Amino acid sequence: MTIEINNESGHEVDEQVLLRLMEYNLAELHVSADADVAIVLVDEGAMESLHVQWMDEPGPTDVLSFPMDELRPGSEDAPTPAGLLGDIVLCPAVAETQAVAAKHSTQDELILLTTHGLLHLLGFDHAEPDEEREMFGLQRELITGFQAVERQRRA
Repeated sequence: MTIEINNESGHEVDEQVLLRLMEYNLAELHVSADADVAIVLVDEGAMESLHVQWMDEPGPTDVLSFPMDELRPGSEDAPTPAGLLGDIVLCPAVAETQAVAAKHSTQDELILLTTHGLLHLLGFDHAEPDEEREMFGLQRELITGFQAVERQRRA
């Protein structure tokens, strides 16, 4: 599995935490070890350009996902086949603002946004109430599990 992280944002980000998060999430979602994904961290200007170009919405946003091979989560018996998951684009400056409002760390916000972006790459959406419940429930489970693993790792 190739997880590429490219920080072009100018913000200091613990890329190792994001790497461990992606490894954890991909394993939990039974995605092939031969799947590839990229995380790009950008500044507000770059994110605003992408937001306008792809979503036709003004201003920077927190996360955008660009799926490639339309892979879906697998199961223990039938993991997702090898392929290119796509790109997750994060804006740490927007994440920092949201983290203050949510009363948690910017790192916690980036964990949430990265997980959210990955679920979008795997076909999840939250346009309808039932889709939102499913996606956000799975997002909570993944983050909670990852945080537990991280606590054990530091102990």
